[in-house]
Amino acid sequence: MIELVIEARNAAISPTVKVKRILPFRLRRMVGPFIFMDHAGPINDVPPNPSTLDVLPHPHIGLSTVSYLFGGQVTHRDSLGVEQVIRPGEVNWMTAGRGIAHSERFEDPAVLAGDLEMIQTWVALPEKDEEAPPAFNNYKPDQLPIFSEKGTWMRLIAGDAYGIRSDVKIKSPLFYLHVNLELNASLSLPKEHSERAIYVVKGSIEVSGNIYRAGQMVVFTSDADPVILAKERTVLMLLGGEPLGERFIWWNFVSSRKERIEQAKEDWKQGRIILPPNDNKEFIPLPDDKSKPAGNPPKPEPLS
Repeated sequence: MIELVIEARNAAISPTVKVKRILPFRLRRMVGPFIFMDHAGPINDVPPNPSTLDVLPHPHIGLSTVSYLFGGQVTHRDSLGVEQVIRPGEVNWMTAGRGIAHSERFEDPAVLAGDLEMIQTWVALPEKDEEAPPAFNNYKPDQLPIFSEKGTWMRLIAGDAYGIRSDVKIKSPLFYLHVNLELNASLSLPKEHSERAIYVVKGSIEVSGNIYRAGQMVVFTSDADPVILAKERTVLMLLGGEPLGERFIWWNFVSSRKERIEQAKEDWKQGRIILPPNDNKEFIPLPDDKSKPAGNPPKPEPLS
């Protein structure tokens, strides 16, 4: 029924933004097409210089970044010239395809004081779409289906689940849900997809007599049909879908081919992935990828 429990690990995506990293995990690289998941915040103490929170322009290939906020706001700028402020309940869905660069800036100190908190996932692309042109879409809360009853509220961010379908543009079968549960409310897993997981954002749940708390992801077997019971007021992210096959990940690059990762490294070093035209004065250089003495390559922290 329960295949694996993943404990979030501490990571950093900027000098002052610390995150809980859930995916990828050494025993479970992906859940459906989801290959990366970070939980940032809540950030209650804003540094004297808020710009130290910023994630400078950096590149991606072979994936879609999916940003979802619980609090605060973030300004996104990318190579396409898009400038988009994302607020709680909205979805920024950026498809990198053959290559894009973007930044995430925290530019309103008044908003930052209101507990910045966000989840970012990466969705790997099917092989046929890995070299597609980059694209960006922002979806407002009223564009995303909502369902509520008996102490359960849920927003379908993308895909299909529980007989509901989102209009968010996706490339492969998946589901992604934000769920709020009141004390003693219960929930079943969606049955539409073979790979399914729950990440506990806040609160705690009981599954088959075991308690799982904030910062844990519970990955289920394909035949599991458990009851998820809230032990207190709880916030969950449910995600999964159909597997795409093996993917390689290095820094911010995802591909079905190792040699494509090497090409992306060189493209970034040579400036062939252009910077956002309205945020092109600074960028994050390619991390050092020289081998360690033991012959094991370092694992640069991915950026959102």
